[in-house]
Amino acid sequence: MINLTDIEVKFGDFTALEDINIHVKEGQFYTFLGPSGCGKTTTLRTITGFITPVKGRVVVKGKDITDMPVEKRNIGMVFQNYALFPTMSVYENIAFGLRVNKVEKGELDRRVHEMAAKVELSETQLARKVAELSGGQQQRVAIARALVNNPAIICLDEPLSNLDAKLRVQLRGELKEMQKNFGITTVYVTHDQEEALTLSDCIAVFNNGRIEQIGTPNEIYNHSKTEFVCNFIGDINKLQPALLRELSAQTGAAFDPDKASYLRLERVHVNLPQAEGFARFPAVITNREYYGLYIKYTLSLCGQTIRAIEKNDGTKYFKAGEQVTASIRPDDLMVY
Repeated sequence: MINLTDIEVKFGDFTALEDINIHVKEGQFYTFLGPSGCGKTTTLRTITGFITPVKGRVVVKGKDITDMPVEKRNIGMVFQNYALFPTMSVYENIAFGLRVNKVEKGELDRRVHEMAAKVELSETQLARKVAELSGGQQQRVAIARALVNNPAIICLDEPLSNLDAKLRVQLRGELKEMQKNFGITTVYVTHDQEEALTLSDCIAVFNNGRIEQIGTPNEIYNHSKTEFVCNFIGDINKLQPALLRELSAQTGAAFDPDKASYLRLERVHVNLPQAEGFARFPAVITNREYYGLYIKYTLSLCGQTIRAIEKNDGTKYFKAGEQVTASIRPDDLMVY
């Protein structure tokens, strides 16, 4: 569907993107993830035509669009600030692209109302000025405007970043449901790891203008290919040499204490019954954070501090100062 091959983008002497190779399948929800300034939005703007690469090609459905003007690409775009016209009505905002394309009045009206219904905007809301709407409603207007021209692809640049946390979670689910219902190929930019993991079919993790890893959410989280990805995605423990040596001694695993070794918090088990393949360490709870669904413990063991997440089942509830046993399985470590 979308192929980026050997893309390089420069701004003067600064290389913003280098050796970018991406394949987005039709109907896929594909996310560009990374910290600020890593190149994810630049890659998105290269797809949409706002940026022309100095090297490489952009191909959509087998057609080279690298040098094609933005308006000819049939790609919908939702910007971070939505880029809506605040003094115009919701109806006029959604209809804007159709008017530019000189769509006949009756057809325009039909498509605006049809699209508004699909994104759950009411007739009353269609008549309102955009400035009168909530952030979540404005986001729906922006999506409706992007989709009303029946684009082959929709690109979204951090569309949830201006919303409060509760609304962001709510709209995240709605956005994924909408994308499934429309069946449209979606390219999504975010710096939010949780957002990327919950929404995506495939994730490309960016760092300093390069791609560190491409994979499913499960591959990115549980099988991080680089130390950067391992640290960027989710919370993690870095294990010290003393702990690695004891882990090797108990299990026969040959961990190199000089290599960077990491362990996800949920892979540290507190007071797990004796189980084959696990090393067991006497530990002391030094801190406890209660989150409702789960509890995060800070433990002291083997001369270092590590953290563990335990599901809150209402039966286990350890206190600071309590002595426990921490169990770790060698196969759960990620080593670089």
